[in-house]
Amino acid sequence: MDQISRAGDVDIIICSLDHKGLEGLDFLGRTREKQRVQAVVLCGECSADLHRALESLGSLSGLPILGVLSAPFKLRSLYELLLRYGLRGAIGQPCAAPQTVLSMLPNEVEIRRSLALGHFRGWYQPKFELADASLAGVEVLARWEHPSKGVLLPKDFLAAMVAYDLIDEMFKQLLDQGLMLLQTLYQHAHLGLAFNLHISQLIKRELVEHIKTSLKRHRFAGSILTFELAENGLSDLCPTTRKHIFELHNMGCNLSLDNFGSGFFSLSLLSQLPLSQIKLDASVIEGIKGAHDHALISSAQALAHALGKGLVIEGISNRNMLERLINMGCTLGQGYYLARPMSGHDFQNWMSQEGIESHLKKNS
Repeated sequence: MDQISRAGDVDIIICSLDHKGLEGLDFLGRTREKQRVQAVVLCGECSADLHRALESLGSLSGLPILGVLSAPFKLRSLYELLLRYGLRGAIGQPCAAPQTVLSMLPNEVEIRRSLALGHFRGWYQPKFELADASLAGVEVLARWEHPSKGVLLPKDFLAAMVAYDLIDEMFKQLLDQGLMLLQTLYQHAHLGLAFNLHISQLIKRELVEHIKTSLKRHRFAGSILTFELAENGLSDLCPTTRKHIFELHNMGCNLSLDNFGSGFFSLSLLSQLPLSQIKLDASVIEGIKGAHDHALISSAQALAHALGKGLVIEGISNRNMLERLINMGCTLGQGYYLARPMSGHDFQNWMSQEGIESHLKKNS
């Protein structure tokens, strides 16, 4: 209610059906009484009969129901719902936001064509043992090598990938590219590859099967892969997703908690999930100046050590930051100061003896 008061009037609230008790209904009622909210979208896991019943209600606590979405919902489903209703009548005025958002996204046909032509490529950012700058692994980052716009970052296309339900297809291509690259670097075949994986991608078992099949086809053990799971996606796991996380673990794959310190992750899950690594968010180390900054990093170190998990520091951007982290006892890290993301071709060149030696010389 405080957030809504500060924001002013709100057109739509997305309300979860999974909360127990009547607090949700009370909240919606209060917002309606204060005329702070104009409509509601419901989302959650419910039976088909309940789904139809809710849609036929027309309103909840006095607020018009625009629709009911399954959880977790795809952005595209929300866009289509908003466009279908047009946000007229319930709100009193038309709202162009959904159409504006869709027009800002890359065209679906263009993305599908680029996927078919292999324009989405993995770029490789090394991770290091901080004490001696030795290579400890590589994170595979998505890039769109656009034929006319140049190299695009995830901020330019990831929302579209989710909206058009193509994120799994892109992940599969990046996974196969990474495994093929490892085969060409046969003298470094032990090198671990880390991929970002959103928890919503593990709701279905199909992606887990694809990972298993890809490892078998390229003749690699599961331990060669690390999957970095975003902190904000782990707060409310359904049993099926949790089961698939453990399947990846049983395959030998490593699991890392990404962006630690940027959200509201339940500490109890650190001991309940088979995580082997915690990745401290770059925002936590941006300052490292006073005692407060040191305390945050030291606390993360102590927590990781107590739970028997590795700690990776990301976002190392200058020499002073690197030296401070080493003096604090941090052992693993990555960042632009150490090495920037590189295309597969550039990474192969960098991995040559000349590339590694020049890197060590630069940071010595």
